[in-house]
Amino acid sequence: MHQVYLRTYGCQMNERDTEQVQRMFLERGGYAMTKDESEADVILINTCSVRDQAEQKALGKMGMMGKFRAQKPHVVFGFLGCMAQRLGSELFKKTPHLDLVAGTQKYHRVVDHVDSILTSRLEKQMEDPRYTAGQITDIEEESGSQNTITQHELKPDQATAFVSIMQGCNMKCTFCIVPTTRGSERGRPIADIVDECRKISEQGVKEVTLLGQIVNLYGRHEFPAVDNKSPFVQLLEAVHQIPGIHRIRFTSPHPIGYKDDLIQAFARLPKLCPHVHFPLQSGSDRILKAMHRPYKAQKFIDICDKMKAARPGIAITTDIIVGFPGETEEDYQATREVVQRVDFDNAFIFRYSKRRDTPAAEMPDDIQLPEKIKEERNQDLLKLVNSLAFPKYERLVGETVEILVEGASKTNPERLVGRTPHNKIVVFEHGGHPERFIGQILDVKIEDYHKFTFLGTPALTLS
Repeated sequence: MHQVYLRTYGCQMNERDTEQVQRMFLERGGYAMTKDESEADVILINTCSVRDQAEQKALGKMGMMGKFRAQKPHVVFGFLGCMAQRLGSELFKKTPHLDLVAGTQKYHRVVDHVDSILTSRLEKQMEDPRYTAGQITDIEEESGSQNTITQHELKPDQATAFVSIMQGCNMKCTFCIVPTTRGSERGRPIADIVDECRKISEQGVKEVTLLGQIVNLYGRHEFPAVDNKSPFVQLLEAVHQIPGIHRIRFTSPHPIGYKDDLIQAFARLPKLCPHVHFPLQSGSDRILKAMHRPYKAQKFIDICDKMKAARPGIAITTDIIVGFPGETEEDYQATREVVQRVDFDNAFIFRYSKRRDTPAAEMPDDIQLPEKIKEERNQDLLKLVNSLAFPKYERLVGETVEILVEGASKTNPERLVGRTPHNKIVVFEHGGHPERFIGQILDVKIEDYHKFTFLGTPALTLS
């Protein structure tokens, strides 16, 4: 039985892609998964290219694991995903012991490639124990690849799951490498996605998160609007009808595709969770234009106001980049004003950094901001976001909230962790009986909070 070690860097879509690869290895037979890289016969890293730091981490990790080749000459090493797509065969120069480079449209080919390399290598090493030849690069576009990420390797009592509904992005934001690494928009048929959701619900999954690079633009080139409803809203309605699905989330939407039909879906579909992660990126119209974000700050604010009217109490979180090339103090203050106006529940704030092969990386040096200014704005905006968010947490202390229990806390095995419909994290002690709670929806009384995590106790004891 060959042992496979899989490591993932990056977003939820990368996690979902890794899950698919894992399932395919297990279905092939002759393979088992391991969390110990030293035991592995196959070592694969699924990579991210959104930031240079993510690529450097992956390269560093793979470089460190090259030592296992001396112990086991047959070990197969591979890079998958976005960095693999972006750099291709260049990675063999950076990592001499590398065997496989498989891009973002080739996850379904990974097991075949590994099998081919490993089988050939083991046979030839019977004659020459030092034989390690055999390199494969597979990064070409493949029609229909969006329909290949369909299988799940669910854990016992798994309550939540990601469902990939599309691949690619056509928006070409100047700071973003995704259109290069993921290709153009391609959507899966609604019926196939619904069938996948139904199958995992029958295995105990109660919450699905629909994934897409710009998820609310799903199907706009492939499928027609029906009764003034976009393909994405049609999909939400279809998933909503599955009895075993109790919660629906999606990530991440773009303001350009956020129409009234989607806003009204929050009023009509109770299973659609009252939380949206809605990237702003900047509150300055001038910087938004430089980013190729085709909306103005007021448009973003208007959409948020409409969502709050459609679903009172909805939680809105966001992504913001500070220090984009040419960002003035006036531009930054405009971002600050939008943050205050929208009153976000949380925000992920990033200092701009150059990303090779993106238009922003080619912008003149004289408009690049010093790291000191980027850091100052980053810290200032974090303080503002916290000042808006923490009073909301304070108001929930003493209240009873509904959570879906996902499993053990990563920091304390005596506690379980779950999320509210508003995507707030809640931890509580299980009293030595975690099996009574995992995968269940239950009420928890909030006792306290620390930063962005609530502490609670079950309001009712399960029998």
